[in-house]
Amino acid sequence: MKKFWKVAMVLGLMAASAAVTFCITYQELGSALLSTPWTAKTEEISRYLDAYFIDEYDPEQLADGAAAGMIAATGDEWSYYISADDYDAYLEQMNNAYVGIGVTIQAEDGLDGFRIMEVTAGGPADQGGVQVDDVLTHVDGESVTELGQEETVNRVRGEEGTEVQLTLTRDGEPYDVTLKRGNVQQAVATYTMTEDQIAVITIANFDADCARQSIAAVEQAQSEGAKAIVFDVRNNPGGMKTELVELLDYLLPEGVLFRSVDYAGEEEIDESDAACVELPMAVLVNNESYSAAEFFAAALQEYDAAEIVGTQTYGKGNFQSTFPLSDGSAIAISIGKYYTPKGVSLTGVGITPDVVVELSDEEAVKLYYNQLPMEEDPQMQAALALFQEST
Repeated sequence: MKKFWKVAMVLGLMAASAAVTFCITYQELGSALLSTPWTAKTEEISRYLDAYFIDEYDPEQLADGAAAGMIAATGDEWSYYISADDYDAYLEQMNNAYVGIGVTIQAEDGLDGFRIMEVTAGGPADQGGVQVDDVLTHVDGESVTELGQEETVNRVRGEEGTEVQLTLTRDGEPYDVTLKRGNVQQAVATYTMTEDQIAVITIANFDADCARQSIAAVEQAQSEGAKAIVFDVRNNPGGMKTELVELLDYLLPEGVLFRSVDYAGEEEIDESDAACVELPMAVLVNNESYSAAEFFAAALQEYDAAEIVGTQTYGKGNFQSTFPLSDGSAIAISIGKYYTPKGVSLTGVGITPDVVVELSDEEAVKLYYNQLPMEEDPQMQAALALFQEST
């Protein structure tokens, strides 16, 4: 699945982290950083390049490469460098909102363009009549095949209120549409009710507004007489600890919700009050459930509040802080470790579902693009069956 994901793009939204992340205000760290093995080496390399390198090079690109290389050399797969060009998009993703048109596209072999895989409800593309399975062929008159994916994204992105002209095909017939770029609000928690009065709440991530939207979905489900709740956190990349704890506090009774230990050895314990949701619950997970998604499932499992259905989760237990740098770039580095309410580390282990159900590769692809109908989803059906058997 990881290789498959690389062919997908969200127009108007650059890739960002799958980490439980905090933003920390930049502070001067002092002159001690000016004399280190790596600064001495980079300065030496820079002098050789300036004196002898035969071709031109971009000093900013060199600095980006050096910074990214330093973070990668730590060996921590969860720490990463964010260039100044990508930092705004990173913040947009953390806020679950961005300026764009609200579509997801996929490159396909032999396709003269990019297929529309998802259209954000209420976004500019949706309002303009763009549909799933349409094929994007031109942006402002230029072929997307010639532009390539990255430049296509750049052309579609822009300032709020400005316009972009798209040429698409539907069933082989071309059509043009002019869209006004707007602020697209991501739907973090979506809700549906089955005929058996089982609420299904899909949580896309645990970034900004996750807790509010998820709690609102639970309250709506209760008001409509839900008999049980299935939370779907498959393909959920994680997000913010604050959002996770707020949602767990709402769902679970009094007790420990979350444990963390930072780089200084300081332990922090988050606890819940006595109020809780008294409905049977289940959580759907897969190997693309990371970080906060895993700890969400783990907490419900350890409280015997929910059964876990799906496949083994990834096993991410480090948490990152984001440090903005003076040139507008940033680094996100692991500064601590997370533990379940019972003090269990998920690092490299993940969560073992109570009910293990695999998806085929084809089903997994459809799930990623929200095109796997509930009745054709073996994992969803297994979760729903837990409650159908008891009612």
